[in-house]
Amino acid sequence: MSRRWCWSAILVLTLTASACVAAPEGAWAPTPSAVVGPGSPEPPQATTTSAPPAASLATPGLLPLTTDGPAAVADWRPPPYPAPWSLRPEDHFFFSRPIPSGEVNWPNPSYRYGATYSGAQSTHTGVDLGAERGAPVLAAADGEVVWTGYGLYRGLPDPNDPYGLAIAILHDFGYEGQALYTVYAHLASSRVWRGQRVDAGETIGTVGDTGHTTGKHLHFEVRLGENYYFSTRNPELWLVPPEGWGVLSGRILNTSGLPLYEHPVHVKSVETGQEWTVLSYAEDTVNSDSLYDENFVLGDLPAGPYEISVEFVGRLHTAWLFLLPGQTNFIVFKGREGFKVEPTPTPAAQAGG
Repeated sequence: MSRRWCWSAILVLTLTASACVAAPEGAWAPTPSAVVGPGSPEPPQATTTSAPPAASLATPGLLPLTTDGPAAVADWRPPPYPAPWSLRPEDHFFFSRPIPSGEVNWPNPSYRYGATYSGAQSTHTGVDLGAERGAPVLAAADGEVVWTGYGLYRGLPDPNDPYGLAIAILHDFGYEGQALYTVYAHLASSRVWRGQRVDAGETIGTVGDTGHTTGKHLHFEVRLGENYYFSTRNPELWLVPPEGWGVLSGRILNTSGLPLYEHPVHVKSVETGQEWTVLSYAEDTVNSDSLYDENFVLGDLPAGPYEISVEFVGRLHTAWLFLLPGQTNFIVFKGREGFKVEPTPTPAAQAGG
């Protein structure tokens, strides 16, 4: 026998906020006092993002290598979904993992996209995958190599380039009428040349520690529109998650609806007790997704019930959600108002339809 309950009462964010799904017998259910109350919120309003400032480039930050930080996820992982993967129109998991599943292929949790490592580094424009030196680096999708060598940062040959030995690929598909690029940096070796056609999963280089870095890893970026430092988007919204796992994203705002910068979001699995902490984006350099308008992303979470907590002016606000697999799950926190029950933005809502 199965128990049925309405996920809209516990902040399950699907295409519609009132969808009800079956939960297996014995599945976790929140106590009535713990849930965010149901409602009929207005859809998220479309926002516009100003163009990046025409200022001098900031130096990409070092990867802060630590041994005492929390694990990104459990040690064992299922294989990723096939790419491209999109259960719904609002998801765009177009890229496969640039590091094979046998290696570390998930982001360093201390230095995610939009992070500054507590102000010690420049705002991070990608994710860092801490694989072993010499591990193969794979093309994330089909496309054409438009850069290989030292100098990607300014687009001119430079042996002291902070990206080190890097590769950039222009992909065969775009998004919202704009070109899509991926960047692979700090390489030990490149196995491609400019103008070469590559296929998804093809080995294009190896992991190294060249450029501005403190240790071996792959720095991976997604760029939209231009192959430009200020054109990045959060790769965790674009990389396919492991099978049965999903992505948590959202907006962390003050009561006036303005973004809170580098504000902690605490995430805890109700089933396992494992905890994650992710910071909202820093103030500059990085860009939110045109659909989600998010300012934090935490990818690679096993599907299941989660407790989400944010502290604001001395008060801890908590909400519960059931994270659905294979898709981006969305939350909104708005200062003294706490968590808001809103459906994941859809292309129609974003267009005002």
